[in-house]
This record gives sequence, structure tokens and C-alpha cells, in this order.
Amino acid sequence: MSATDSTAAVEAVFRIEFPRVVAALARACGGDLGRAEDLAQDALVDALAQWPIEGTPRNPGAWLTAVGKRKAIDRFRRDRVLASKYAEVGRSVVGGSGGGGGGPGVVGGGGEIGVEPDFVASFDDEIEDDRLRLIFVACHPVLAMPARVALTLRLVGGLTVPEIARAYVDREATVAQRIVRAKKAIASAGVPFEVPSGEDRVARLGAVLEVIYLIYNEGYSATAGSSWVRPELCAEALRLGRVLAALAPDEPEVHGLVALMEFQSSRLRARVGSSGAPVLLFDQDRRSWDPLHITRGEAALARAEALVAAADTADRRGPYVLQAAIASCHARTFRPEDTDWARLVSLYGELARRTSSPVVELNRAVALSYESGPEAALPYVDLIVASGALERYHLLYSVRADLLDRLGRSGEAAGEWERAAGLASNSAERSLLEDRAVASRGRAAAG
Repeated sequence: MSATDSTAAVEAVFRIEFPRVVAALARACGGDLGRAEDLAQDALVDALAQWPIEGTPRNPGAWLTAVGKRKAIDRFRRDRVLASKYAEVGRSVVGGSGGGGGGPGVVGGGGEIGVEPDFVASFDDEIEDDRLRLIFVACHPVLAMPARVALTLRLVGGLTVPEIARAYVDREATVAQRIVRAKKAIASAGVPFEVPSGEDRVARLGAVLEVIYLIYNEGYSATAGSSWVRPELCAEALRLGRVLAALAPDEPEVHGLVALMEFQSSRLRARVGSSGAPVLLFDQDRRSWDPLHITRGEAALARAEALVAAADTADRRGPYVLQAAIASCHARTFRPEDTDWARLVSLYGELARRTSSPVVELNRAVALSYESGPEAALPYVDLIVASGALERYHLLYSVRADLLDRLGRSGEAAGEWERAAGLASNSAERSLLEDRAVASRGRAAAG
């Protein structure tokens, strides 16, 4: 194997083990994410020097963690020695000026200057517990959402800064700075490296799921750039969801989110045509939907609903379980006209009561239009328009345009398609909406 190949092999292993190693080192360092990541990178340097010569260890993650631990111990000892020397200098200065050794000039006020952590105890716990802690810390509400996303992809997902920047069509320097600031904010806020409990766990779990689903949605329907889908982001979010489901197996909303992403992932290939243009749900070739993702989605949904039933809260399904049930309705039919629209209207109604979201109300109106006709749905859409709640949401106007087209009011529909196109930030989606506007104008002129 050439030097280049061996380096690539080491880096590939490191990428797989990186989240586990950072998680273990973060706990050992008292939740210092910056130091944990630095130690993991230092361990990689040692691996690049040794593994090509001595061979890859049987357990690469344990090797990297052990090396990181030793380097952490060295740093703590160095810091303790340095602190001791500062204390000696302080005492000599105070002593020389006639003060007592225990006066205010003594660093630490006479207490212990530094205590080396019990690393043996720190590394005895299960590594999976550390990963769960890391997920909760990276998604902490003290961070703004862009910072949560970047930090989660970097530390939990193991993506590099260039990969994150490329996925979000952002500058590498911007992403790097966002991650640095996020780690500093976590440290400044004194966020404990632990899994929350009680009511705080419920709230914080919601924040974690929100981050993962936000990553997924950016891949499923990109908000900017020329590509409508970014499968690599969908795959990463789904992987994170599966990891979380393994770490928190008794949380129905976690399984609900995994089920939702599995169902959505089954349609990824069908969402883009051969030219790269978006293909909407009704126009997709459902034979190209991935049956493996659908099977996995059904299994995850069944698990989630079983947990809800066991908790005797069947009427309190969470938003992700409900959205997975909605996605399942589509996945179970091979023709759009066979879709159980009445059930979808009911599910969207339940979801609207749980979330009070105008976007959910908009989706309910779409389902209602196929159950009872566009004339039944248009008044609900007009109410959303009048409320101003989704004034800058391009899909509001594309839904209204579709309803108007179906009612034969193509001239009005063309204006709504154009308005939607003007608000769309993704160029592929904008082109689709513009094409719809042209088609509506053509029908209006012909009529």
C-alpha cells in the first residue's frame, strides 16, 4: 500500500470513530468540546505516524481514545505545574512585600490549585452514553439554530468543515467560525456534559429532533443553490436519527422522526428528473420509490405507535409520529388517486391541534382539496393568506395557484405561480414555478 493509500485508510477509520472519540474525551475533559476535538485531532496525528508502520489496531476507537486520554493527562499535568509555578511567584511577591503567605496575592486563595480528573473512572462508562450526552450538548438551546446544525454535523456527524460548507452552499471560513463560536458559547454558558432528565429532557429532546430534521429538510428540499435535493444531507440526518434511536430506544418521537425520514428518503430518486428538474409528488414514478426505506419506515412507525400505546397516550401522538403516519399514507399507495385523503385530512387536523402551525394548516387544505375538491379548500388557504402568517412562504402561493388552476381560473393562477417563483430561493424550484406560470397563462389565453 502506498503512503497516500495508507494515509487515506487511516483518515477513513478516523472519520468513522471521530464522534465516539470526541464524546469520550469531552466527558473526560468536563464537557470541554474544544479541548476534546483538539485531543482527537492530536490522536489522529499519532495514528498517521504509527498505523501505516505497525498496522491498524484491532479496536481503532479505543486506541484513539486512549491516546487522547494520555495527551489530556499530559495537558492537565502541564497546566497544574504551570499553575503551581504562578502560585510560587505570587507567594514570593507577597512575601517580599511583607504580606502573609495566605494573603490575597496567593493564586487560588490557599485552596487547591488544580485537581487531575479521575480519567480511569471517566473512561469506564459506556461509550454510547457519551454519544448521547454529546448530541444533547451540541443541540443545546443556548446556541442559535445555524450553530446547532454546524456543531452537530461536525462533532456528532463527523463531517469536515469543507463538507458542511459545501452542503449548505456557504463559505468555509463562515462555517468554521460558527463552530468555534458555538464551542465557546457552550463553555461560557457552563452547559453540563450530561443527558437531561425529567421535563427538561422532554424539551431538550425536542430541540435535538428539530436540529436533525432541519438538516434532513435542507437535503430534501434545499433552500438555496441550483440543486433541489442534497442526498448527502438526507443520508447524514437519517444516520444521526438512527444513532439517536439506538441511544434512546424508549422515546416514541425519536422513532417517529426516523420513520418520517425513511419514508421521505424512499422518494429521493423520484424527486429529480433526468435533467435535474424537480418532480412533484403527483408526477413521480412510484415504481422508483425505494421499498427498503419504506419497510424500515413502517417498522419505525410501528415501534413509535407501540410506545405511545404502552404509555396509554394514544390520543397524544407527538408531531413526528403524526408526520410519519402522514408519510406512510403516501408510501402505501402506488397511484395518487388511491391515496386515503380522508385519513390525511384527519391526521393533519390532529397535527394542527398539536402544533398550531400555519404550514400544517396549509397542508391540511391540500389534502382537503383532494378529498372534497379545490372549492372546499380555497377558503382555508385564503384565510392563511389574509392572516399574513406565511407572507414570505412561497409554497403558500403555489398551493393557491394550483387550486385556482384546478378551478379553471388559470389567469389568476398564473399570477400566484409568478409570486411563488419570486419568493423561491432555490433556482431549480424557481424554474419549475415559472414554467407553471407560463402554462397557466397559456391556458388562460386559449380559454
